[in-house]
Parts: sequence; C-alpha cells; structure tokens
Amino acid sequence: MVPLINPANGSPLVKSGDRYVDEAGHAFPIVRDVPRFVTESNYADNFGFQWNKFQKTQIDKETPDELSLSKERFFVETAWDTEDLTGKDVLEVGSGAGRFSQIVLDYTKANLYSIDYSDAVSANFRNNGQHGDRFHLVQASVYEMPFPDNAFDKVFCFGVLQHTPDFRKSVRALVAKAKPGAEIIVDFYAINGWWTKLHAKYIFRPITKRWSHETLLRRIEQNVSWMMALCRFNDRLGIGRLVNRFIPVVDIKGTLPPNLSAQQLREWVILDTFDMFSPEHDHPQRLSTVATWFEEAGARVTMADVLRFGNNFAAATVRAVKK
Repeated sequence: MVPLINPANGSPLVKSGDRYVDEAGHAFPIVRDVPRFVTESNYADNFGFQWNKFQKTQIDKETPDELSLSKERFFVETAWDTEDLTGKDVLEVGSGAGRFSQIVLDYTKANLYSIDYSDAVSANFRNNGQHGDRFHLVQASVYEMPFPDNAFDKVFCFGVLQHTPDFRKSVRALVAKAKPGAEIIVDFYAINGWWTKLHAKYIFRPITKRWSHETLLRRIEQNVSWMMALCRFNDRLGIGRLVNRFIPVVDIKGTLPPNLSAQQLREWVILDTFDMFSPEHDHPQRLSTVATWFEEAGARVTMADVLRFGNNFAAATVRAVKK
C-alpha cells in the first residue's frame, strides 16, 4: 500500500470525513469520490472538459466489438507480463478518462495509483471506480504527486508529457516516484524532422487554444463533415498524405481505428480534433532527447524507438529502469 502524503511537506495524510488532512491541519478535499491536490482551474482544463464529454469514446469495453486498441497499445509499449504485475504497485500519470486504467484493472491484479491534473479524474472514476481497493485515483500535478519517492514497482505515462509545461522536469518527476530497479515507460509526440510543425495543429493552435472549450467544440462540430469529406477526396486522388496535414482535422486514415460506423467515426474525429487544438502546451520531442533526459534523471534507458500497433498506429516510446 502506497500512502498518500502532503506533496508540499511530505507529511502523511489521513482521511477525515470528506477530506484528507495532515498532522498540521492542512486539508485536501474529496470531490466526487476523488481526492484533489490542485486548484479547480488549471492549464489542463481542456482535458477535463473533453474527457467528461467523451467519457466512454476510447474505452475498449465501450467500443463496438470491444476494440482492443488501448489493450494492444498498452502491452506493446510496456511489454509487461500480466502475471508479473500481480500485487505490484503501478503508477499511471495522466489517466484521462481511464482508457489505460481499465486495461490495468481488468487484465492484471496490480494495484493502480492513477493521477490526472484535470477533472478527467471524474470520468475515470465513473468508468473504473467499481474496482474498489485496487484503484487509487487522485487529481494532482505530475510535479507535486501525493506519493513518497521510490514507492512504485512500475510507472507509465502515455500521451501526456508533451502537454506538460516542462517535459524534462516531468521526466525527473516520474523517475523520482519509481523504486530502484523499477521500470518507467512513456510515449509522446515525436519530432520527426523540420516538417513536424508544418501542420495545421501548430499553425492554428496558438489561436484555437485561446477559444473557450465550448466555442472550439462547436466550430469543430460545424465543420467536421466537409473536412472529413475533403480528406477522403484527397486520399482518392493520392495526395492525402501531402495535403491533409494542412486541413484542421485529425489524421483520420493514420490515427483512427478502422471499422467504426459513420456515427462512431464522427465522434472519434471530433474528440481527436478537439484534442489537437485545445491544449495549452504541446511540446513534441526527439526520441534521443527524451532518452538523454531519462539518463540524466538516474534511469538506464533500455529502449527508445517508434513502436507500431493496430493497423495504422505508431508511438514514440522510451523504456527505462531506475538505477
């Protein structure tokens, strides 16, 4: 059992009614069944908005025929054995609505400690709260996690680091929470060359991230049909790979699951397009740079590569072991 601590002073916390308190009287509220260690409004508000609105969209067991995209991605990237995780304390940083929380809880017997900086934790609890004592969910910052250092047998962080203010500092925070000899695994948006930021996301996001979440979502919903049709038309002409990157919509052919119904595809496109244009921070990195940051933080890198899974998907992934 990994205890909760006050991240500001390291003091143990005990539950007292609807809050956690330390011996000095510092208190942290429990809101909608989740302990909260951050202010209500922060740079990750967009993720709280999107995951509470699209709570079940990316959850494997909620998709048609139980698409195994999250399950396949998790086990391809971690290469973890389900039996080896039995009884282990696993830290998940940046849970969103709980797509990977569900995989750990449903397919292993690990104890999962999961954080997110946004109110996406409310959606995660609704999706996975039934797992009871094996699931420990808090709203907290990667830089001020309410857990002791050197506490976890495994640590993973998928699709999150590029959205934190300081990628390098975030790597150090992950390594700090792992036990010596524990494995830390992350994936992130990679810089592939000078053309990476020659993309609609980086052209328009300085504007769109300043819109209200409701305004951005409404404009995506109003325009998604013609953008999807234009992408398909360009693909038929054989120019999609070159031209579609400048259309302000997610890469439908390269990143979304196949065999979705028309309604499901539209929902995934809206969600992923909102995810493109709403974040306050979006800082892709080179694999070699992230590997160096892990080494600097005291972890030995065992793999740094682009891993492929599913039909169209790839993720820049680093695995490391804390020294």
